[in-house]
Parts: sequence; structure tokens; C-alpha cells
Amino acid sequence: MVQLLHYFLERNYRVIFSSTASETPLSLNLEAIGVEKVNIALNDASFDDLIKVLVPQIVIFDRFLTEEQFGWRVAAYAPSALRVLDTEDLHSLRVTRETLFKKNIPFTTEHWLTNDTTKREIASIYRCDLSLIISSYEMYLLTDILKIDAAQLLHLPFMLNAIEENTFGTYPSYEERKDFICIGNGKHAPNVDAILWLKKEIWPRIKAKLPDANLHIYGAYLPQHVQQMDDPKQGFRIMGWAENAEKVLKKARVGLAPLRFGAGIKGKLVDAMQAGTPTVTTSIGAEGMDLISIYPTTTQGVHQEHKYGWSGKIANTADDFAKAAVSLYNKKEWQEAQLKAVALINGIYDKRFLGQKFDHTLTEIQSNLQTHRNQNFIGSMVMHHSLASTKYMAKWIEAKNQNK
Repeated sequence: MVQLLHYFLERNYRVIFSSTASETPLSLNLEAIGVEKVNIALNDASFDDLIKVLVPQIVIFDRFLTEEQFGWRVAAYAPSALRVLDTEDLHSLRVTRETLFKKNIPFTTEHWLTNDTTKREIASIYRCDLSLIISSYEMYLLTDILKIDAAQLLHLPFMLNAIEENTFGTYPSYEERKDFICIGNGKHAPNVDAILWLKKEIWPRIKAKLPDANLHIYGAYLPQHVQQMDDPKQGFRIMGWAENAEKVLKKARVGLAPLRFGAGIKGKLVDAMQAGTPTVTTSIGAEGMDLISIYPTTTQGVHQEHKYGWSGKIANTADDFAKAAVSLYNKKEWQEAQLKAVALINGIYDKRFLGQKFDHTLTEIQSNLQTHRNQNFIGSMVMHHSLASTKYMAKWIEAKNQNK
């Protein structure tokens, strides 16, 4: 979302950020980057008045839950506004995988398709004029499995500055770095599970091979039971929130991200690449990150993949993960992995290319908005039923609150 804010600011849009959430000490200072803030409330007609005054050209919903609450209001009171869903990741995919993981059931797309959250999220995608999809694997699910029209979707991963070939030469060298690092917000279930897996199975294996190495775990909102895992004797250090993630990443030699469920693409892994820190992760961790997909590639909609290779290693069992971490700690493999980050970032995440791609998509849809909507019959149908259910439920709650 922050990258989207910068994208619109760079194009001289007036950007207004509205949220029902309360700020925390770790909240981004939006005013400092030129973004206006407006507090909004759920099930409250004050939002209708706000949207009528603002008359926005584009409204971006942060995840489908926000669209469920406010999408019908935007459609009613700012009908000419382009409605964009920023999925961040497919929430339904993450929820499905977590549920199956806890039951020790392998994931299949059939499980995902039968999940009620999937139905809600896909309905939200249909209601919007455009949905931003961050992962190429999730584009595959939506276009190849669900057959959603590619015109309704845009594969838009992280928009990053390109890495110059000599950049890593200015960073700490292999010899100047030491130890392992793991970064992840404690409110995110996959991160907490990764830390538990590290503690119980992976780190003891690594420590046995590299007795002088330490693992530094950073993250805001780490739960109490994770904080209690701090063990200096075993080199398993719980460090808490990192005020400057780039700084601590550049001190580490190897990053560890043993994610066993989740969705989207992982910011922590991109941060590590930008810091010149190779990582070991799982197939889930690397999913949708080491390739770029183009849709449709032929009249049959064939899904093409252009692989760049991972900046590190991928392993899916505790034993393989530990072996990969020990191997990557070696200078030759470490240097080779670091260089792969340049091709990966520049090949997939270059914000100059992605910005132009987004520019073109927005212009095309805005210049033919009614035609675009007419071609999305399922979206019109879903919006009709949304207005007949979500709208009146919201109005009932609003009336109930007023009578308290």
C-alpha cells in the first residue's frame, strides 16, 4: 500500500488515506510524505457525505474486507470513480492454507475453491473495476483456475528501485557479516509458526554444524511465548522490533524464512535481497517471487514463466532447510546467491517498468469505464446482490446504533 501511495504522489495526485483503524506508535507518518488522513467509521452515513465532497477519480480498497464495507457506498455516491482492489495477497488462500496446515492436510486448489472466504474475496474482485494481484501464482489461480477475465486484473508486484551492478560492492562484505537473521511481524500467524519451527527443529541442526553462529529474530508485536524463547547460550536471540530493518539485514550473512503456510509475496525476502543478504526459504516463501508471468500469452491464455532463480536456497523439511542454511553460509555459494538478487529485482520489480504498466492500465480503463463495466456482467450481478444485502444490513446497523 505504501508503494501505491508513492506511485500516486509521484504523479501529482491528491492522495487521501481513510481508515477505521486507530494509530499505533509504529504507524507510518503519512503527513510527512504528503498524504492527507481522514478517519472514517463503519456503518455510518458520514462516509457517504465525505465521498460526495471529495468526488474521487480513483478509490483503492485495502483488501476485500474494506471493499465489502465501503464498496457499495462508493458505487452509489461516486459512481464515476474507478474502484480498485489492492488484494495485497489472496487472503482466502492464506486462510485456507493455515486451516489445512493445522489439520495436517495437504493443500489443493479444490480446498481453496470450497472455502467461504474465497467466495467472498472473489466476489469482491468481480465488483471492482480492477484488482491488483501481487503474486504470479495468484494470477494463475484467478485466470487459469477461475477463468476471471485478465482485463479485470493487473499483476503488480512490489515496485522497487533497480539495483545497479556495483551496488553490493558498497555493502558490507561476506567477511564483514556474521550470523543468521529472521524478520517477521508477530501479528502474522505464518511468521510465528516459522519462529516456532526454527526453535524446535531447524536451529538445533544449524547450531550443531556452526557452533559459533547466532540467530537474531526481529519483529514487532512478537507474542509473549516467542519472547520467552530467547536463549543466549544456544545463540537463539529474540531482538524485538527493528527500528531500521535494512541496517540489521546488512549485518547478517544469511536470512531464514521457513514459512509453512501463507500467500502473496514476502516483503521480508525482498528487503533481504535489497540488502544483499541471501536467504533460505520454503516453496511457500518463494512462491510467485522468482518468476514473472504474462497473461494471456496466446489466444488460448497459456501461462508462461520466465525464471530468474532464487537469491539463496529453497527447502521444505527441517533437515533440508538446516543443510541449505549451513551451505549458504559458505562464501562461494553466498556470493553467487547475492548476485542473483540483481537479476531478480531488476527483472521483475523495477518500478519504472511497473509504473508504466500501471499508468497504461489505469488510462485504458478510465477512458472506457462504462464499456469496461458492461463487459463485466458477473461483476454487475454480484454488485446488484451486494446492494440488496450488504447495503441494507449496514443501514440496519447504522439505525440501530443511532437508537442506542
